[in-house]
Amino acid sequence: MPPPAAGDADVAVVGAGVVGLATAWALARRGVRVLLLDRADGPGLGTSYANGAQLSYAYTDAMAGPALWRQLPAMLSGRDPAFRTRVSADPHFWGWGLRLLRNATAARQHRNTLDTLALALESKAALAALLARHPLDFQHRVAGKLHVYADAAARPKAEAMMAAKRPFGVRQQWLSPAEALAVEPALAGARGMAGAVYSPEEAAGDPWRFCTGLLALLQAEYGVQARFGVALHGLRREGTHWRLSADAPHGNSLRVRQVVLCAGIDSHALLRTLGLRSPLMAVKGYSFTAPCGALPPRASITDTARKLVFCRLGDRVRVAGLADLNDWDPAPAPARLQQLVALARASLPEAADYDRIAHRWAGLRPATPDSRPVIRRVGEGLVLNIGHGMLGWTLAMGSGERAAALLMEAA
Repeated sequence: MPPPAAGDADVAVVGAGVVGLATAWALARRGVRVLLLDRADGPGLGTSYANGAQLSYAYTDAMAGPALWRQLPAMLSGRDPAFRTRVSADPHFWGWGLRLLRNATAARQHRNTLDTLALALESKAALAALLARHPLDFQHRVAGKLHVYADAAARPKAEAMMAAKRPFGVRQQWLSPAEALAVEPALAGARGMAGAVYSPEEAAGDPWRFCTGLLALLQAEYGVQARFGVALHGLRREGTHWRLSADAPHGNSLRVRQVVLCAGIDSHALLRTLGLRSPLMAVKGYSFTAPCGALPPRASITDTARKLVFCRLGDRVRVAGLADLNDWDPAPAPARLQQLVALARASLPEAADYDRIAHRWAGLRPATPDSRPVIRRVGEGLVLNIGHGMLGWTLAMGSGERAAALLMEAA
């Protein structure tokens, strides 16, 4: 007996984080009947839940570049407090790592950065269009952003990257310490600041609130169905349909004509059930959210030396950072969280009330070797929308539009 069809849906979108919901919006707006599936108990509870909250449209710099070669010994030995690597015998780890190093050239970093920038700007426009049509409350604001540097020697490279982005319409400028302080008084607590790149058009917003608000809208006005607590363990093509096998309280198996895979790091295992090589590596990141301190930031701030981001969300400050490559366990490690708090105190001691941290979190960011998400059709009725790394919140809306367009072309 065949498994039941997925209600009245035309497309199953697997994953209800920011990328999956943006994809569901792009499809539903085009009149497609959508079924949203997620293993969690609600929307935005995975990597989208408590990420850095910055919408970094101008800062899409690829992870792999010439500087990676200098950083590699510290990353592998554990001497870099912000970026660590769990070395393993898994062939996927070594294959992915070699592809990462192949991208660690100036030319490839330039290409990968600008390709991702184009997608980021598409996302910015798509989010503006959504909010013009349906104002959602997720503490969204154009906050501006400062990338703070401790070494003045970083200025030439920063200015070269700004020049490369300028033809795309990106507004950025280098600020002296005094100019940066005039823009952002919270930097009065910064130690050893040599200058900053200021991007006045960057935005911020709570990704979890975005997910819950957009899902409510999609269900109420666009007929989108959603099923939670559905952990898929396999995809298989059966004639003109896809069969989705899942673990659910009473067992579950669905049939649907088309699928868009937006399951973040969970996509890694699902791709293997299809015999496809996964481009994904887990990069575990951490965050905490605390009440504002005596000098909370107005703009978003990135401490480039410590690899931290500070983002104001109403009366709270979200601090995110650390990158643990090849750590596939989503559970927060208490020692790493303590390290994040210590780094934040050293960076901006009065930005947040570090003694009253309300929420601590860790999530697995699905990174590709070239830092570009994978948005492509890989079979009849199957589109991938995965691999957004540290920029899932920034790239979600544009990625959803691209994935929807691919699916509609094949319809």
